[in-house]
Amino acid sequence: MKRRYFQIIKLMQKDMDISQRDIAKTLKISLAYVNKILFDMEHDNFLYTEGVPPFGKKRLTEKALNAFEECRVDNAIVMAAGFGSRFVPLTYATPKGLLEVFGERMIERQIEQLQAAGIKDITIVVGYLKETFEYLIDKYGVKLVYNPDFKVKNNLSTLYHVREKLKSTYILSSDNWLRENMYHSHEYDSWYSAVKVTGKTKEWILKTGLHDKIMDVKVGGRNGWVMYGPVYFSKEFSSKIRPLIEEAYKSEDTDDWYWEDVYMRNIKELTMFANKQGEHQVYEFESLDDIRLFDSSYLLSSHDKWLELISNVFKRPEHSITNLKPLKFGMTNKSFLFEVEGEEYIFRIPGEGTEALINRKEEYDVYKAISSLNLSDSIIYFDPEKGVKITKFIPNSHNAEARNPEDLKKCMNVARRLHESGLKVDHSFDLRERMNYYERLAHEKNGIFYHDYHEVRLLMNELLEIIEKIEKPHVLSHIDLVPDNFIINENDVHLIDWEYAAMCDPLIDIAMFAIYSYYDNKELENLISLYFERPAKEEERIRIYCYVALSGFLWALWTCYKEALGVSFGDYGLKMYRYAKDYYKKVKEIIDNEH
Repeated sequence: MKRRYFQIIKLMQKDMDISQRDIAKTLKISLAYVNKILFDMEHDNFLYTEGVPPFGKKRLTEKALNAFEECRVDNAIVMAAGFGSRFVPLTYATPKGLLEVFGERMIERQIEQLQAAGIKDITIVVGYLKETFEYLIDKYGVKLVYNPDFKVKNNLSTLYHVREKLKSTYILSSDNWLRENMYHSHEYDSWYSAVKVTGKTKEWILKTGLHDKIMDVKVGGRNGWVMYGPVYFSKEFSSKIRPLIEEAYKSEDTDDWYWEDVYMRNIKELTMFANKQGEHQVYEFESLDDIRLFDSSYLLSSHDKWLELISNVFKRPEHSITNLKPLKFGMTNKSFLFEVEGEEYIFRIPGEGTEALINRKEEYDVYKAISSLNLSDSIIYFDPEKGVKITKFIPNSHNAEARNPEDLKKCMNVARRLHESGLKVDHSFDLRERMNYYERLAHEKNGIFYHDYHEVRLLMNELLEIIEKIEKPHVLSHIDLVPDNFIINENDVHLIDWEYAAMCDPLIDIAMFAIYSYYDNKELENLISLYFERPAKEEERIRIYCYVALSGFLWALWTCYKEALGVSFGDYGLKMYRYAKDYYKKVKEIIDNEH
């Protein structure tokens, strides 16, 4: 069946008596061309004339109806696995597709539009906060498929995990908003929704040919039609792209690929057309500021507790909180950057399970104690109950680099300054107590321990006995003294994140810096020399080596607990556990040599 035949059959299905003039107007072609197509359709047995010419009516034949039915859309797939980083802090609790626009959740609006077009088989591919989508099964009868790769791969992986569902299929993004329903029960050619942009754009610009067939795609440019919104795969298109998706998914270096990358690389074999949409039809909101411009209710309130808190702290309306950006998730917390009246700030939200690991009142006491040193970032707000914190952003700065000699000198100068400050707090850091505590937490959550855990635990007990017999200083120590917690700018070095700080042997900080930096022994010895500004004594080296092993063991236990909560840290725990084993041996070698 030809493309024009399909279009006319589709119109006649809606209005059996549609005039040739209305067909010409709808399809934006000449009346003479319509007459020719109708003549060809009758010749090909897609139409017959009912009644006496020239007053007879054109009617669809059984052949036409059967051919049209072959174009029925089978299903729809909604991609909803991603985080939506540009919408923090809203997306910390709500996936982007479940955000409301004009009081209606974006994903629900699209589901209802699909169902209104007769599309009942709808699959939603979930990942981040997957549980929040479960209610849609009962409300709309949709299916959920989990994408286990959502944290590490792009949307190529989303289609890979539903590749067997690719037939005559609509592909949607959960966070699109369509003004008018653009879905239909029947489709002919594969298409990608397109909108016209003027000026510079980072979107994917289309070069089109006859009938808006997509001839080429390039990322970024100026003035043109860009890929924007939903997509339709015909059966033929699906059968061709499915093996290409499988091949790409299994290849190396494709974690950041979109499925469109597969399409672009095989554009000559994968026929697709631009489905050009008018202005104000398709919306892909890039940020909270975009939604505020579209739905003015967001100017008053986003109904997000963190933005409400910022508004109250700064005594400014929510719409004055702008340029929200996620920062790299820490191992303990998640944070985002925001701006109020031209000044930048960082908002810290405690991560999953940290209430069991960190005493926020003790952290607050540390911040009060160190205020005279002017070492830390500037605190604007601190909630000692919840651990929520707002600090001033330090511009024109960088995190210390673990293998930059100048940065290392600055970091060790700060460490000495802290350790020699004479400042005190009422709480201490006890490695034995922490190890026992983390071990209990991991057991309670059915954490998976290392195969030789019990044997290694006995070795760590030996080191604890060694370190506890040594007379040593008891000073305010950071405990989490790692390169990422040093912020260096032109004039100053700031030490941030004092969550674990307490009274302790200061040499534990040197061990923590080394293991977080994944130092080998030569690099550790260099760090020790920089800290002491002299060769280390044997007893000092034993203490540091003990702390390397014990701290590695402690953080390996910590990851057992966190991973039991569903938070993954890759091979971090493995590396920490290896420090425990390797430096136990080094401590024993030093002691054995002494004897």
